[in-house]
Amino acid sequence: MQIRLADTTIRVEAVDITTLAVDAVVNAANSQLWMGGGVAGAIKRRGGEAIEREAVGQGPIAVGDAVVTTAGALPARAVIHAATMGPDLVTSEEAIRRATRSALARAAERRFVSVALPAFGTGVGGFPLDRAAAVMVGEILVHVRGGTTLRDIVLAVRGEDAEQAFVAALRDAAPAPPS
Repeated sequence: MQIRLADTTIRVEAVDITTLAVDAVVNAANSQLWMGGGVAGAIKRRGGEAIEREAVGQGPIAVGDAVVTTAGALPARAVIHAATMGPDLVTSEEAIRRATRSALARAAERRFVSVALPAFGTGVGGFPLDRAAAVMVGEILVHVRGGTTLRDIVLAVRGEDAEQAFVAALRDAAPAPPS
């Protein structure tokens, strides 16, 4: 499913985020920027350990903040590491909100036009899919309505449950068509 808002397309795709040729893929990181499991582990395995070394060299960061690294062997140009949790691996709605906001801000600062975000906090963090989806979609809409260089925002999710949760959040938040 996708919606168009101003000049930006926002879409949900059930896809491996590490395969996307976008300006930036977003890593759901911990504040130490270690890349062990979940999306972070997949990015490191496919893109190379240099991504983690570069990220850790910029950390630690506060939960909710984000930093940018090169993308190694990934087809993307960059990786945005958004801290959704601390070393305790616990996340919250506010952490997901701030991490989404920071990731989009880093993309805009670099004038990226395409970005792919995973379902923040729902893997290792164990946060409910429907709540994470609603928070992330809400922040994306605020960002786009404020004006952005981003023209393609992909919510790259894994599994049918995640896809359904993000499609529902996007449908619920979508602007009504003109009558």
